[in-house]
Amino acid sequence: MYRILSSSHITTYYHHKQLQLSSPMAFSSSLFSSSPLSPPPLNPNKPLRKLLHITSSMPPLSTVSDVISLDSTTLAVIGGGSVAALAAVLSLTDPEMRRKTQAMEVGGGDKEVVKEYFNNTGFQRWRKIYGDTDDVNTVQKDIRLGHSKTVENVMKMLIDEGTLKGVSVCDAGCGTGSLSIPLAKEGANVYASDISAAMVDEAQKNAREELFNGKEESSSSLVMPKFEVKDLESLQGKYDTVICLDVLIHYPQNKADAMISHLASLAENRLILSFAPLTFYYAALKRVGELFPGPSKATRAYLHAEADVERALQKVGWKIRKRGLVTTQFYFAKIVEAVPV
Repeated sequence: MYRILSSSHITTYYHHKQLQLSSPMAFSSSLFSSSPLSPPPLNPNKPLRKLLHITSSMPPLSTVSDVISLDSTTLAVIGGGSVAALAAVLSLTDPEMRRKTQAMEVGGGDKEVVKEYFNNTGFQRWRKIYGDTDDVNTVQKDIRLGHSKTVENVMKMLIDEGTLKGVSVCDAGCGTGSLSIPLAKEGANVYASDISAAMVDEAQKNAREELFNGKEESSSSLVMPKFEVKDLESLQGKYDTVICLDVLIHYPQNKADAMISHLASLAENRLILSFAPLTFYYAALKRVGELFPGPSKATRAYLHAEADVERALQKVGWKIRKRGLVTTQFYFAKIVEAVPV
């Protein structure tokens, strides 16, 4: 899995004189319906509008997480108009050169960059975000909340339709096991994979602790998820349900189309995806973030239009049955549940 971040994540943090852009996969309030939804604008001066809250527990998401300093009088608050104006000015620069250099350093393209990132710096950062440590800043804590809401909403969608006991589920891009573990607790037979070996090791450790208190799983009626180090392209098999949260942010649209097709071929009854929505506002924020990489390196991040995701599903004979949007102040993503036509 390529992470988010997850939504998978382009995060905007305006606190005093700092602006941090990271990953757009983020949710806190959530709404599911049969019609498309448009993400609300991010406004730090107004409380978030409460949407329908779905309890029970996308990335994305992880990409740019570096902090830059800006004069607060120049950029105190980013609104839709100011972001557009700033993006227009900054469009004269080209972050592609930095990305190409980054790829050359690890000997490959996007996939190699993501793999390197989530086995090293990215792993340390996102293990804290996905965990329960207090050693996180305001933005990271907010992203943690958003990701947990993604998991809550997906679990709610699944449980509402019946028991998961004995149901086969593929968690494509499992990260540290935040979805795989609650699935296993509900009795599902979980196959989980991630492109990062470090993430998979952490997921296995977390699953053993949460499901079996660190003991051998044979002493429990629950089944330990099967964790493997694999990218999305390498996944095989057939599963009742395939879930891919906060991962598509690492795929450009043409590759995302192919991956959606591949994931659908693995699913027999249901495919659930989360992705960073492509809107003018979010695209402008992303563009600004790309121009300030800071001291640490970031993975390439891609936003996706809901219409493009739906078109990719329709091409392989699937249709969207439910649509959702979850947002926190610094994390946002769309969730779609698709089924065969």
